[in-house]
Amino acid sequence: MAGLVLIGIVAGFLAGISPCILPVLPVVLVAGASSPAGTETPQGPPRAGLARSLAVIGGLVLSFSIIVLAGSEILSLLHLPQDALRDAGIALLAVVGLGYLIPPLGRLLERPFARVRTRQPSGRTGGFLLGLAIGVVYVPCAGPVLAALAVVGATHRVGLTAVILTAAFAVGTAVPLLAVALAGGQLTSRIGAIRRKAPQLRLIGGVVLVIMAVVISTNALAGLQRDVPGYADALQGSAKVRDQLNALTGVKHTTLSSCNSSATTLVNCGPAPNFTGITAWLNTPGGKPLSLSELRGKVVLVDFWTYSCINCQRTLPHVETWYKDYAKDGFVVVGVHTPEFAFEHVVSNVRAQAAALGVRYPVAVDDNYATWNAYDNEYWPADYLIDAQGNVRSVHFGEGGYSTTEQLIRQLLQAAHPTVSLPPPSDVPNLTPTGELSPETYVGYQRLQYLDPDDAVEGSPAVYHFPATLPLGALGLAGTWTDNSEEATAGTGAEMELGFLAQDVYLVLSGKGTLDVSIDGHHTQTIDVSGVPRLYTLYQAGSATQGTLQLHASPGIEAYDFTFG
Repeated sequence: MAGLVLIGIVAGFLAGISPCILPVLPVVLVAGASSPAGTETPQGPPRAGLARSLAVIGGLVLSFSIIVLAGSEILSLLHLPQDALRDAGIALLAVVGLGYLIPPLGRLLERPFARVRTRQPSGRTGGFLLGLAIGVVYVPCAGPVLAALAVVGATHRVGLTAVILTAAFAVGTAVPLLAVALAGGQLTSRIGAIRRKAPQLRLIGGVVLVIMAVVISTNALAGLQRDVPGYADALQGSAKVRDQLNALTGVKHTTLSSCNSSATTLVNCGPAPNFTGITAWLNTPGGKPLSLSELRGKVVLVDFWTYSCINCQRTLPHVETWYKDYAKDGFVVVGVHTPEFAFEHVVSNVRAQAAALGVRYPVAVDDNYATWNAYDNEYWPADYLIDAQGNVRSVHFGEGGYSTTEQLIRQLLQAAHPTVSLPPPSDVPNLTPTGELSPETYVGYQRLQYLDPDDAVEGSPAVYHFPATLPLGALGLAGTWTDNSEEATAGTGAEMELGFLAQDVYLVLSGKGTLDVSIDGHHTQTIDVSGVPRLYTLYQAGSATQGTLQLHASPGIEAYDFTFG
């Protein structure tokens, strides 16, 4: 137990100094540097700053711990979406910020706590409220320790060990955050004379809180978080740490990388890892989690996918048909949605697109890649077929091979239920491309390979010019673009050219605006981009075609990734 507590403290400390802290860092700094509207302290800034900083961190630790251990159950009981608590935290953060700006609102926020005061709190009540809000938006910070705690909470196995580990993690993460808050308090003490004469600092604090609420709600710092090295996860990821966490969650990681993925007959790849670190469950009664132990006796297909992946989308009709045809015979599909892009981490986006794509079987939202890693998976889509005894009997990566997979499903069903009368095999068309295609082409600089000329400016607006001639497979930019790690955002006169060989061309887009599409100089369509970021179809033909795609994007359009069919 002592070792696990130490692991929790160290993991929490590492999370507190990791890129995950970036969205809440300005909030914590302001929390220590300013008091709520209308409050001053006769004790003097240093003492008040310490009390307020402790109140902020106390609120953070409390809300963080409760949400980690009981958040999924609370949301399920209230029939709320899984990201409702985060949204509530962001709203509370904005309200507290407005309390700094509007003194009557600040006093109103503190009024419910007036009866439990024993003395003038010197702004601690507002600090505690602010800490509660920060704790909610801080929960997505994830490493192996927090992923393990999320599993414990989601599967309703909260015990003394889980509570102690949560407390240890919270204490560890509070240390660097308290240092930041105290730094804010020192800032206050250094400019105390100014503060006593004017409320500018309080107003600045309110503005910062409101701005950060907007920044966090729009995930605007996600790119910066991804660009900063994830050293905390690496330090938390030693074999010893994972062994102890696996013992806590009951998860036994099984290496499947040696299993023959090209086999066309049933093989034995060993016990299937359980679902672990799942953020949310879709299409299950009340959002309740599933476990492989509960599904013992059934044949299970674990399908790794992500909603903006065209390869996954072409696979879905086959998987959906198998689920519909064989569910009554003891067949279960669990789609494990492991995101590729930042917007695919948002549960509401996954829910909306799963419904739009006609997915009716259970979906496990694997935002932290915990189940992905448990399966040693590397591909979208990837299918793991599990027999009634819980063993992986077939592994398939990518599109195609549908008739073989269905035949193996039927064999396992007949083995589990010898008297079962199965329906005829399905006849869903196999739309897997067979000819030569252009390669997947990313637009963000993190995986930018085919830009011509290769002169991308990372993270800042820049004016680009098309090359004199565009080779097949090359991507050209013109006008103003801001090339970020995952996507490029259109500015004034933003255009793209792409030399392609394909029957169909797709592009992942987000933002709000229009995209004009031309093929070899002929305008073909104008696409209205809005709503959930997703995959859009730019071009479709009866056979593979070689051509040049020209796009004109209105400002604010974000382009992620070209794929082909």
